[in-house]
Amino acid sequence: MTTFADLGLSQKVLSAVTDSGYTIPTPIQAGAIPPALARRDILGIAQTGTGKTASFVLPMLTLLEKGRARARMPRTLILEPTRELAAQVAENFEKYGKNHKLNVALLIGGVSFDEQDRKLERGADVLICTPGRLLDHCERGKLLMTGVEILVIDEADRMLDMGFIPDIERIAKLIPFTRQTLFFSATMPPEIQKLADRFLQNPERIEVAPPSSTAKTVTQRFVATHSKDYEKRAVLRDLIRAQDDLKNAIIFCNRKVDVADLFRSLDRHGFSVGALHGDMDQRSRTTMLANFKENKLTLLVASDVAARGLDIPDVSHVFNFDVPIHAEDYVHRIGRTGRAGRSGAAFTLVSKRDGKFVDAIEKLIDQKIEWLNGSLEDLPQQAESEERERPRNGRDRGGRDRDRSRGRGKSEARAPEPRVEAIETEEKVDVVKAERKADVRPQNPARNPRAANHAAPRPANDDSRDRRNRYRRDDDDGPTPLGFGDDVPAFMLIAGKA
Repeated sequence: MTTFADLGLSQKVLSAVTDSGYTIPTPIQAGAIPPALARRDILGIAQTGTGKTASFVLPMLTLLEKGRARARMPRTLILEPTRELAAQVAENFEKYGKNHKLNVALLIGGVSFDEQDRKLERGADVLICTPGRLLDHCERGKLLMTGVEILVIDEADRMLDMGFIPDIERIAKLIPFTRQTLFFSATMPPEIQKLADRFLQNPERIEVAPPSSTAKTVTQRFVATHSKDYEKRAVLRDLIRAQDDLKNAIIFCNRKVDVADLFRSLDRHGFSVGALHGDMDQRSRTTMLANFKENKLTLLVASDVAARGLDIPDVSHVFNFDVPIHAEDYVHRIGRTGRAGRSGAAFTLVSKRDGKFVDAIEKLIDQKIEWLNGSLEDLPQQAESEERERPRNGRDRGGRDRDRSRGRGKSEARAPEPRVEAIETEEKVDVVKAERKADVRPQNPARNPRAANHAAPRPANDDSRDRRNRYRRDDDDGPTPLGFGDDVPAFMLIAGKA
């Protein structure tokens, strides 16, 4: 059996790995570390939770033992799609690099530029950052990338989803062509394969699991539910209470607004819950994630910002409140549980409008997922009003919260008001127009000289158009007026001063 000592790592790195309690490498680590130490480009494909981070951190530590960083010229660069992933990689360098005197700089959003500039001035052996913040520092003239020896692109498929590919292309042009590139992804769609072909030179391909496969230690189930949010929240609460072995769980939503709504609902019903999404400031995100890792919170409602690469070792359950639109996101979401050989469970709430997403997921993972409560066909037909979009604030027209009104049984949500038929509306408009035409009010000739002219009877041979029908712009039967014709504005009839 292969051990870390057989992979060619330095003694300092082996000592730190042993102190961390690891002796046997995972398949991706055993496959990636030796060619990385040989300065080969790496294309690593492995499902989430298999130890991809250590597969590039450990050989980088060994290679960085020789040499020294200069001010504002980092020696290595690691690109991550989210702040949480970048911070997690920095923690790995602290853990496995405790016997090294390396400067590690973390460049992420939500942190002061001045503090990051001071770290760069001391010289960074390892630069860990998100693409946007790195380019900000480069544009401010605070970084020179010509000294980068190793480039790591982590979670490449997530980079594609988040629109970072143009930024990565800009960054790659700033780095020497002779660099070593380590490219890791949990899924390998055609777009990512094309990207890898552009960035890598004769890479060593390490594929330890079929692309887009899920861990066999995770029990997966679909749960049929209605599409209305308050119905889904009720199903989710019952599902959580039914799990006897639930230690903690991450609940994923597709939208940030749904994260906030679901968090408030679960909090009102007495659950120990926190929220995590991209609109939160960095300090709140870091604190919320730390509380969940330390088991101060049982449930964490999150957007896909928590779906990629976050290493929370002992998550027992994952609940998908929304079916992910992209099938690859399903693989990453349920990969938060069942990590490092542990068992886990993943439940996905599915309504009838999610059928095409379910088919895409099963096609991607090449596996049929069992239903916990029958199937979508077993659901009763929903009323038309139930399919309408609910108000954004989660309240019915009477201002009552739907969870409260249903849970307490004291009041029912007000039924939607009947719609007014178009024919009836048009009839009312016609009646109003007729009333306005009939409402002819007497005018004072002294104030409006034209009123007297209008009040006088017209000759029978008067061909001027009826004032009441002047809105008929296509009626050209009357004579062509000269100048203003009869329509002299009132202000021109006012006598001037002598």
